[in-house]
Amino acid sequence: MPWAEAGVGAVATQSFVEVSYGPLGLELLRAGKTAAQALEALVAADPHPEVRQVAIVDARGTVAAHTGDKAIEAAGHRTGPGYSVQANLMLRPTVPDAMARAYERASGDLAERLLAALEAAQAEGGDIRGRQSAALLVVSGAPAGTPWGGRLFDLRVEDHPQPVQELRRLLHLARAYNHMNAGDEAVTRGDVDAALREYATAEAMVPDSTTNGEMVFWHAVMLVNRGRVQESLPLFRRAFAQDPNWVELVRRLPKADQLPDDPAILQQILSVAPQRTRR
Repeated sequence: MPWAEAGVGAVATQSFVEVSYGPLGLELLRAGKTAAQALEALVAADPHPEVRQVAIVDARGTVAAHTGDKAIEAAGHRTGPGYSVQANLMLRPTVPDAMARAYERASGDLAERLLAALEAAQAEGGDIRGRQSAALLVVSGAPAGTPWGGRLFDLRVEDHPQPVQELRRLLHLARAYNHMNAGDEAVTRGDVDAALREYATAEAMVPDSTTNGEMVFWHAVMLVNRGRVQESLPLFRRAFAQDPNWVELVRRLPKADQLPDDPAILQQILSVAPQRTRR
């Protein structure tokens, strides 16, 4: 179970999970304790540390980890500069080493390196019980000013036959939505060009409108707002084919100043909608 707070640190608690390790560990880090000091305090207060597995990374990048001697084999952890990998109930004892190697060799941002470690664990044999769930939580290293701020990625797969593979798909989708969010912020401040760039980037990342029309739709809206109506029509057509509710949303946007209040432009956009949804 992962816990993290921007500018404070991260805690991963597993094996026979003691949930309080997460919030209490962050509270200790917030109070100025190092990862090692926080871990020592948590384990000392626990009546059953022998069945726990926990790792802590503080905002300075120092690391501490604990695997109790009653954690179910194969169990173990490895630590390195700014990271810890740990596992229990693994098919093979080589899983933590495989995770550490993958993390250290991976390129890209922290989310990509963490996912590489999970993929390596699965390739090494993974959990002896099989596959079911996966999670990825990444926060900013700098304080966000609020406990809920600074969350870069917070993804979970609760039940799936290929959870790590599904987590990778969700990470890619989350990256696209980050561009969508940046586009929304640009719209709020009236920067249409910036919004168009962000929405176009998101749309290019998720081009399959049969599963998600939102990236295509808002890219089309921004094109219209830049006077590029003809260029927007193929994108609107794709969005409308994915879900007819986008047609109704087009009708509602002029009132919110998100599309020009021009019947001719509205008619032109709706002309590419399926016949049954135009009225």
